[in-house]
Amino acid sequence: MRPGHAQGNPTTPSPGDRPRIRHNDYSPLVPPPLGRWSPELRVSVVVPAHGGQHRLDLTLAALAAQTYPAGLMEVIVVDDGSDPPLRLPEKRPENTRLVTAAPGGWGIAHALNTGAHLAEGEIIQRLDADMVISREHIEALMRWHHLTDYVVTIGAKVFVEEPALTAAQVNTAVGQGGLDSLFDMAAAVPSSTEATIRRLDGLRASKNPYHVCTGPTVSLRRALFHEVGGLDPSVPRGEDTEFAYRLAMTGAVFVPDMEARAVHLGIPAQRVDTEATVRVVAPYLAHRVPLRRDLRKERGRRWLVPYAEVVLDVRGRAEPEVRAAVGAALGGSLPDVAVTLLGPWSALPEGRRRVLDDPDFEARLIHEQFRHDDAVRLADEPTPDPAPVPFRYTGSVDVPLGRRSLELMIKSLNDTRAGLLVVEFPGGGTARLERTEATNRARLLAAPGEDLTDVIAQTHGVRRAPSSDFWPPDKPKAKPAPATPEPAAPAHDRPSATRNPAERPTPRPTPQGTPEKLVKRLRTALRGR
Repeated sequence: MRPGHAQGNPTTPSPGDRPRIRHNDYSPLVPPPLGRWSPELRVSVVVPAHGGQHRLDLTLAALAAQTYPAGLMEVIVVDDGSDPPLRLPEKRPENTRLVTAAPGGWGIAHALNTGAHLAEGEIIQRLDADMVISREHIEALMRWHHLTDYVVTIGAKVFVEEPALTAAQVNTAVGQGGLDSLFDMAAAVPSSTEATIRRLDGLRASKNPYHVCTGPTVSLRRALFHEVGGLDPSVPRGEDTEFAYRLAMTGAVFVPDMEARAVHLGIPAQRVDTEATVRVVAPYLAHRVPLRRDLRKERGRRWLVPYAEVVLDVRGRAEPEVRAAVGAALGGSLPDVAVTLLGPWSALPEGRRRVLDDPDFEARLIHEQFRHDDAVRLADEPTPDPAPVPFRYTGSVDVPLGRRSLELMIKSLNDTRAGLLVVEFPGGGTARLERTEATNRARLLAAPGEDLTDVIAQTHGVRRAPSSDFWPPDKPKAKPAPATPEPAAPAHDRPSATRNPAERPTPRPTPQGTPEKLVKRLRTALRGR
């Protein structure tokens, strides 16, 4: 690993003491060599399982041969409605328990949440029930968690057709460091995510590292697991990607460790039926992962999680100007937007009042105008954390967004990878566009009293730009082309000065305006009678 600054066995760091990782470049973290350090953190390995008793036996046999101290590891097998019910085999870690998934749900996400709520370790390690891991697997991932508390670690894996093996064979071979003696590794199918990991310098150069956090072997702090609300049980496939996206929005750093080797028993589903695998995931991720722009191509759709939130303080504002500002935000070139209006909504008095000269006249009109609109939220104060919405714009009602303003601002952040854009207006005012993951990481890292903008500058970068970059002047309308003169009439059709005046057409009287103007003039005259 690259040289850095953070090493040792710290407990949970205090704010201001955590290493300040820029984007996903975790180079400042220097993990200790395997076998030459003293672990301190307890880990709860949660294994969701539905049927597959024999594969579960092999998974537990490999877990029983780990180099991580047995006294610091517990294993929770969650039986997700197996028929017949699962049992614990003889070869298993000494601190292993079998529980049934909580009533009222089913699936991997539901089973993992059940196990996580029962976990006692500081770290939760997810492991599928068809994985045979190397003896250093848990140790390799756990050493990163001893360096700081906002990393998510990802193990390596390959896929193999399951050979005829016993739990005793697996336990002995893993204990001796011999995954290669159990499986034909030359015939193994590599994980598609590992090519991405290598191409992006171990994800250090990745813009969206959560994309590869799809594995059946992932670990993170238990507090972080519960902070984001665990996995979403309503997502039957792609639940790991959706969970990883929410972790990214908290400012988490994703660290793959290729020394945490593992073999996945069976060929991945996408190799068997690629189309169905992709199609079953797409609608769930489309609604929950706004950064998947490729899944949100239809205009006019409303999504569960918007791409951007526009926050406007409307206290003391007139309802027409607020309506114009909201219309500009929702009617721009970026359709995937929600608006939050900050006002004294909870303080509006109820009961009998004078309607026309109500001191809260404008606030009540604004409230009624937007309280039924699904795209608008009324709040007394902004939520501290906009997650899982990836971008938040805060501006003034005085300067409505231009048609492409928000789209251009987000493009600027994406092109520069900055975490904050400060837009400067000619009169001295400013607006801000924040990247949620950057703001949340700054909150995690900032020392008491430290300006979050300064921390964002260190971890993601801050860009300042004039408003003219995002409110381009309207293009002047093209002048209409001069009318093409009609061809001259034949000589015999043209009036001639030599004709008899009696034969010349009688000129028509000049009308005194259009019919609409005449009607308007008549109405005016009648009002004055």
